[in-house]
Amino acid sequence: MDASTPSTAPSTADADVVEICRDLIRIDTTNHGGGRSVGEPEAAELCAAWMRKAGMEPELIESAPGRVSVVGRLEGWDPEAPGLVLHGHTDVVPAEPDEWTVDPFGAEFRDGMIWGRGAVDMKGMDAMILSVLVHLARTGRRPRRPVVVAFFSDEEAGGVFGAQWLVAHRPELFAGCTEAISEVGGFSTDVAGTRAYLVQTGEKGLAWLNLRAQGAPGHGSAPHTDNAVTRLAGAMERIGRHPWPLTYTKTTRQLLEEVAEITGTPFDERDPTPQLQALGHARDWVAGTLRTSSNPTGLTAGYKHNVIPSTATGTVDVRLIPGEEEQTLAELADLAGDGIEISPEHQDTGLEVPFSGDLVERMASALDAEDPGAHVLPFMLGAGTDNKSLHRLGIAGYGFSPLQLPSGLEFTRLFHGIDERVPVESLRFGCRVLEHVLEPRA
Repeated sequence: MDASTPSTAPSTADADVVEICRDLIRIDTTNHGGGRSVGEPEAAELCAAWMRKAGMEPELIESAPGRVSVVGRLEGWDPEAPGLVLHGHTDVVPAEPDEWTVDPFGAEFRDGMIWGRGAVDMKGMDAMILSVLVHLARTGRRPRRPVVVAFFSDEEAGGVFGAQWLVAHRPELFAGCTEAISEVGGFSTDVAGTRAYLVQTGEKGLAWLNLRAQGAPGHGSAPHTDNAVTRLAGAMERIGRHPWPLTYTKTTRQLLEEVAEITGTPFDERDPTPQLQALGHARDWVAGTLRTSSNPTGLTAGYKHNVIPSTATGTVDVRLIPGEEEQTLAELADLAGDGIEISPEHQDTGLEVPFSGDLVERMASALDAEDPGAHVLPFMLGAGTDNKSLHRLGIAGYGFSPLQLPSGLEFTRLFHGIDERVPVESLRFGCRVLEHVLEPRA
């Protein structure tokens, strides 16, 4: 038996997770942005085949040529229970093979891990969902709640051809659903010598902005006060270096207060450094959720050294504290100053959902069943997921991809990183936890 063969019997929830994960990684589903992608139809077909094994009749939905998502429904045993969405995405960000130790799409097994683009974000979770549902079908059981299973295209470019499109054009697919589970939370980190699992209950807002400066063209040899390049450079400098203040939401405040209690360090909202340092590999991620960020990411102007162009353009990636989107965008316009036109290329709302209720209690009890005594804490994601789109339908989305990680693995750095990889035992742990959450019975 080698690493590509499941080491457990077919009656276990994790029986197929390694096979599914590796097969998905081997399909190059690179999303280049700008509507350009590859491999999404093949990945959707693979997911659909496993969904059929789980007793579903999945629908393959093409929002544009080559942009395919797949959605299926599985009835629950409790007729009074509201529906739950289990969703993932099949696309991945680009990987430069020369930078990697392994083939990014080879799905190699080494050091107890599956290596490849998407292992963490998020084909590992896709595989966990499918493995658990196929296991329930094999054992003649169903989840308590009706479950809508969706694997979306285009998440890595904002979901325009995936979750956003389906929410706008096929909302009936999610009828009756009140909550959703997907990436990114649920992973473990070490806090003061104990293990803690971070359940994602919030996401920062998103604004990808295009800036355009207008000026008078001219010869580069003469003094020139109406220079579009100078005007844009000043705007980008002010935006990029602006010291956004610390801002705590309900989620981030609760997280840091609970970490303070675990570590026995007082929480001073003016300086959360002790609590951030205690969060292990999650420290930088959490730090990024405590204030707005506005990072210039591109500049374009001119075509010749001695010609002053009439226009200059730039791009800025802004991540906003939920509830502060309008005032932040107004402040960005002030920072840019006169003569700068700002237009959004893509915007999405921030969200924050309760760290309470039946589903959260199920997550906590499922983790406790597999890792007794571990802490379960809320956290906010600085980036975004397809939960933003489902939020438009009134569906409360949680990041819960449960992984018990080995100490020392800088897991959060693997998202979109070089040599992305996920421990096999972490995937198997996650399958067991998800099975508990679904409360299956015959």
